[in-house]
Amino acid sequence: MKISYNWLKQFINIDWEADKTGELLTDLGLEIEGIEAYESVKGGLKGIVVGKVITCEQHPNADRLKVTTVDIGGDAPVQIVCGAPNVAAGQKVPVATIGTTLYTAEGEAWKIKKGKIRGEESHGMICAEDELGLGESHDGIMVLDSKIKVGTPAADIFNIENDSVFEIGLTPNRADAMSHYGVARDLKAGLLQKDLQLELITPSVSSYHVDARSLKIDVDVQDKDKCPRYCGVTISGIKVEPSPSWLQNRLKAIGLSPINNIVDITNYVLHELGQPLHAFDANKVSGNKVEVKTCKAGTKFTTLDEVERELHEEDLMICDGEKPMCIAGVFGGIHSGVSEATTSIFLESAYFDPVSVRKTAKRHGLNTDASFRFERGIDPNITEYALKRAALLITEIAGGEISSDISDTYPNKIKDFEVRLSFDNAKKLIGEEIPRETIKSILTSLEIKVNNVTETGLGLTVPAYRNDVQREADIIEEILRVYGYNNIGTTTKLNASISNSSRFEDYKLQNVIGNQLVAQGFYEIMANSLTIAKYTELSEQLNNDHNVEMLNPLSNDLGVMRQSLLFSGLEAIAHNINRKQNDLKLFEFGKTYHAFPENREEYKHLSLFVTGNTTKENWKSGASPSDFFFMKGIIEAILDRLGLNRLKSSPIKTDVLSEGMSLSLGKKKLVDFGLVKKSVLKHFGISQNVLFADFNWDNVLEMAKHNSIKFKAIPKYPEVRRDFALLLDKSVAFEDIYTIAKQTERQLLKNVNLFDVYEGKNLPEGKKSYAVSFTLQDEHKTLTDKQIDKIMSKLQSNFESKLGAELR
Repeated sequence: MKISYNWLKQFINIDWEADKTGELLTDLGLEIEGIEAYESVKGGLKGIVVGKVITCEQHPNADRLKVTTVDIGGDAPVQIVCGAPNVAAGQKVPVATIGTTLYTAEGEAWKIKKGKIRGEESHGMICAEDELGLGESHDGIMVLDSKIKVGTPAADIFNIENDSVFEIGLTPNRADAMSHYGVARDLKAGLLQKDLQLELITPSVSSYHVDARSLKIDVDVQDKDKCPRYCGVTISGIKVEPSPSWLQNRLKAIGLSPINNIVDITNYVLHELGQPLHAFDANKVSGNKVEVKTCKAGTKFTTLDEVERELHEEDLMICDGEKPMCIAGVFGGIHSGVSEATTSIFLESAYFDPVSVRKTAKRHGLNTDASFRFERGIDPNITEYALKRAALLITEIAGGEISSDISDTYPNKIKDFEVRLSFDNAKKLIGEEIPRETIKSILTSLEIKVNNVTETGLGLTVPAYRNDVQREADIIEEILRVYGYNNIGTTTKLNASISNSSRFEDYKLQNVIGNQLVAQGFYEIMANSLTIAKYTELSEQLNNDHNVEMLNPLSNDLGVMRQSLLFSGLEAIAHNINRKQNDLKLFEFGKTYHAFPENREEYKHLSLFVTGNTTKENWKSGASPSDFFFMKGIIEAILDRLGLNRLKSSPIKTDVLSEGMSLSLGKKKLVDFGLVKKSVLKHFGISQNVLFADFNWDNVLEMAKHNSIKFKAIPKYPEVRRDFALLLDKSVAFEDIYTIAKQTERQLLKNVNLFDVYEGKNLPEGKKSYAVSFTLQDEHKTLTDKQIDKIMSKLQSNFESKLGAELR
């Protein structure tokens, strides 16, 4: 939010430098993210002086150019080549001297240099008003008053405004500070703590009066819950034209583009007082009637941005006797706004329900200055005051007369908040005791009324516009921010306690596994838990009815909480691939959320994603593409790190995995992993293979807690390796070999490893060759050849009988 320092000074007469004021505002909780210099004319007319044209002759080499000599107050006149048709001797003109920087309408800078134009030297430039930023005309040079002294800086003649603009990072709870008046109110409270008692100046509306009751427009508020207060008045005989320069400068300083005097005044009052206003062309209000109501779902309505929108049945609308004219508190309609032909207006000032406005704005994807304020809650008690303020400005600037009484529909007054403050609680939360008189002074400066004072605390009334201050803790926070966090001392003693926590705490295991994955080249991602509802259609395992829906979503893409980590990970992969990052290894610790008929559940997961190459190509070896077994090795390393082995594996095929495997321990499934289906990848625009693993982290944590670490001595006797080259049916898996081997020899067989697979020529059809190594070891003695041969014979026999294997 931008705040003009010059504008702020209209409310509080402060002479501090902008930097010093910014520091105080930051201490008050209105964090200043930056201070920008603003000039109503870019460059401030530096280097522009008043000159007198002494001579003006035709250029010898160009029909449309003139060669002039101009006195600019220097030692001697300068020669300037000018192409303006109206240049003549005797004129006083603005001259850009050598070295002056001028700016185009787009803001691009260019410097005046000494040069030759068609053979004639030119030592400056006689300027038109658009070249100086003083207007839009380029018909000729500016001709100034002949009484102005030669050499006078142009900045002394024209009303150039220089300002400092604060960029405030306003927190969502500070609805009271969404205006220059609101910031000035905080600033006054802060200055009071520095023994500077300055008056808060408010614009006077005492001169407001009805000129004639010639144009009455009836108001009917049909939905008083969504619109607790609605004020309106008509103004007739206005003239719509550009705003005066002072008003344009105020708006330009805070980044707004002036439109016309009526619209500019409504924007001015919005940023001045924080009350959004809307002006309707009274001649376009059918039946001289305004109705505040909802419309039927599906009703078509075209907003000011020329977009036709379908209304929701809960969208509050401002309608006339026939049609909707405006989305209440959000955006106006294209057919009811003010134009150059407007002569009479109906001016609206209202308080709309914050929740209703926010839902409507998000449904239509709109974010306006008005909705920004209504969503957070404005002051319901300045509605009429702001209307009078705007009406007086309109009659002053645009002419006309106030042609009706104010219609003020306010059936149920919004009450202030009653809060009790305990001095003891304030001391506990703040950490030290603040004098009671100081507390009362701070609260009074914030317009919080002290109703009663006792030995133990205060009875307070908080104004309705401070909807963020409704509890005792909120009051204490207000006291502390105005008193100054920097004024609270720190103790020299530090008290701490040591907590005893299990090594199986979730965050500890996440750190262990996270560090291991990072060491293996993975990057951690943190995806949004909010996602697109239609992702459930990509998997039959996910049920759309189980989506946890947001009541007030930020957008349609963030409408539900995710039921799977797969799709948010694929979004990240697609994002990276689109930026030429094709080799990716990612992981995420996250949760999934499910709204089951009986209750709502959330589950912890660890997801892994691998795509592209696992290693980059180099002079020694080519790139190594990722595959199923690379992912399997990563997964087994994770489980092994947690002491989870003796796993049971089973192949799986799902609607998202074309090839996959599930690993379980006992009855607990730990992880599903495999190759993501092409049809799912196509939805995200991914053409390369993606491997995905989904750990049930809740089950992993539970099983890890039951794992016990056993220590044993290092064997003193050597291990022996023997190999088999087995001819097998293609349907036989290595797991079958591993299981049979372990069942055959439980004591001495330490490891079984598949080190080569061959499928090709010289093998019978439907066969494959596995090269398998077997590691044997007796921890108490050296194995003999006889023992080894006996075990290998038994293994061979079992492979032949159970798997139909043959030795090659």
